[in-house]
Amino acid sequence: MPEQTPLYDLHEELGAKITNFGGWQMPVRYSSIKKEHTFVRNKVGLFDVSHMGELFINGPEALQLLQFVTINDASKLKPGKAQYSAMCHEDGGVIDDLIIYMLDENEYMLVVNASNIEKDFNWITGQNRFDAEVQNRSSQMCLFAIQGPDSPATLQKITEADLSSIKFYTFRKGKIAGFDNIIISATGYTGEKGFEIYFNQKQADPIEIWKAIMEAGAEFDIQPCGLGARDTLRLEMGFDLYGNDITEDTNPLEARLGWLTKLDKGDFVGKKALQEIKDRGIKRKLIGFVIEERRAIPRSGYAIFDENDNETGIVTSGTRSISLNKNIGLGYVPIEQSKEGTHIYIKVRNTKAEALVTKPPFVNKK
Repeated sequence: MPEQTPLYDLHEELGAKITNFGGWQMPVRYSSIKKEHTFVRNKVGLFDVSHMGELFINGPEALQLLQFVTINDASKLKPGKAQYSAMCHEDGGVIDDLIIYMLDENEYMLVVNASNIEKDFNWITGQNRFDAEVQNRSSQMCLFAIQGPDSPATLQKITEADLSSIKFYTFRKGKIAGFDNIIISATGYTGEKGFEIYFNQKQADPIEIWKAIMEAGAEFDIQPCGLGARDTLRLEMGFDLYGNDITEDTNPLEARLGWLTKLDKGDFVGKKALQEIKDRGIKRKLIGFVIEERRAIPRSGYAIFDENDNETGIVTSGTRSISLNKNIGLGYVPIEQSKEGTHIYIKVRNTKAEALVTKPPFVNKK
């Protein structure tokens, strides 16, 4: 049976269309994906993303464990800082991408993808040869995302925390809607101003907090938003989605994640393979592309061709950009086809639509 967040009944009351996502029954939309997307870009939207996983690592050697299982350099973190990272197999294939929050000395929270919670927990514990404890508290935690230009003004009404002091990839603990010990972070997935709030549902009431945010944002016409808009928003920014753009069959160097792969730090799982891949050069690369033809909407799994009609790659994500009124996507092509401005062709149904390789983000946000 698919799992449900504590707000499932409320989502149904709001008329949400529910879908199975990563083993969870989640709202894909309430009104329309276009409306929800537009409100996040121009006003403010509220997402229930409590399906995401939260793993906690603590102990004298918590950092050593993190350094061994993730590819970024977690030693750069300080309490109140967050870091985007990933975990890889020995062959360099991506197990998951994640965000690490340093809560305190020797105490960290890892936010992982919903479909990978059990896999990630089992893998980390299997690698744990350190004086550190790993706990899966995903079932206890809730996560809401308040996103859009009016999100600071909305959330500030119900918290005493100075939201202007929470810079990108930082966080602090504070009180929201009368509930204390809530993590307020700025690690958004939409490209807009916004905040994520994490809390233990045994210590704070999810429904009360949701309703308090909706009431605070009423003057901005805040909208509840589903996973459909979350996907179109992240794709406009060119952000990877695990299971589509990155999988166990892709490595971070070809997935445009070389910038977080710190091969100069100490030993970590996958380091040898990733160093070898870097030394010999990647053979393919994840690229962004734009299609001007209105009816040619790319979808995951569509084939990519070169100008000589040779099938060379595959689309991993695609949609019609609501902000641009153009069709956009991500996909893997041979390295020689990956240069910006290269013409490629996407097979959409029975025709091949011309596309231009374009470096994400597709929508420029300051």
